Amino acid sequence: MDYHDLNLEIDGNIATVTLNRPEKLNALSGSLQREMLAACDQLKNDDDVRAVIWTGAGRGFCSGADLTGPRPDNAPEPGWQQMLDEDGWVGRQAKAVFGIRKPSIAAVNGVAAGAGMSLSLACDFRIGSENARFKTVFVERALSPDAGMSYFLPRIVGIGRAMELVLTSRTVNAEEALAMGLLNRIVPSADLLSEAKDMARMIAVHPPLAVQMAKRALQHSLDSDFESQLHFETRAIQLAGAAKDDRMEQALAFREKRAGVYTGH
Repeated sequence: MDYHDLNLEIDGNIATVTLNRPEKLNALSGSLQREMLAACDQLKNDDDVRAVIWTGAGRGFCSGADLTGPRPDNAPEPGWQQMLDEDGWVGRQAKAVFGIRKPSIAAVNGVAAGAGMSLSLACDFRIGSENARFKTVFVERALSPDAGMSYFLPRIVGIGRAMELVLTSRTVNAEEALAMGLLNRIVPSADLLSEAKDMARMIAVHPPLAVQMAKRALQHSLDSDFESQLHFETRAIQLAGAAKDDRMEQALAFREKRAGVYTGH
């Protein structure tokens, strides 16, 4: 697919998706949202990709929904039943990003607001520059959270902080975001993308099926009781172990005191 509102770069096993509407702080237009869904589908089905980085061009990560342009395809205002159907326009982005089997990293270079903040939360973890800013924004627009924010945010920062951030809609800077767990680390702005790629490479060197099953096990734990999680762990480790070539390579690399070279088979 030819992308216009985002850039998709694949370098070895690492994919970098850059939202590319810098003049709008990468606000989510209809065309950008469609391209994001297409990129997620492409990356999900590309076995050579082992980690995905999401970032934004220019000064912002993503400022949320674009409220200034025309509706996608000049569509009429949706009715409530359409807006509140099983997925609707509020859920497709979250499901697509969360559903990529490969680990995902948000490289937050500036403001992440509304659905843009939700995008960062749907990633497995977040690295920010000193310019990173988070703002839930929804109540200011007479809306409640969407794009997965009400699911991800309490699980990342706890219900009390999530309530505060959503109901006050105050801005959280990089230092506070790090302290409350919104960010895993802060790096200088000039080093943000290289640090994110280094982190992605640290993931990509491991057996890919083991990494994917580890991610799925942790995701499953978010809504699982202890007994169910133990059963899922057993199934996950069986599936990870099905990559017999990688298991043999791991044992050989250990004996030879070298890094393994894994194929996912």
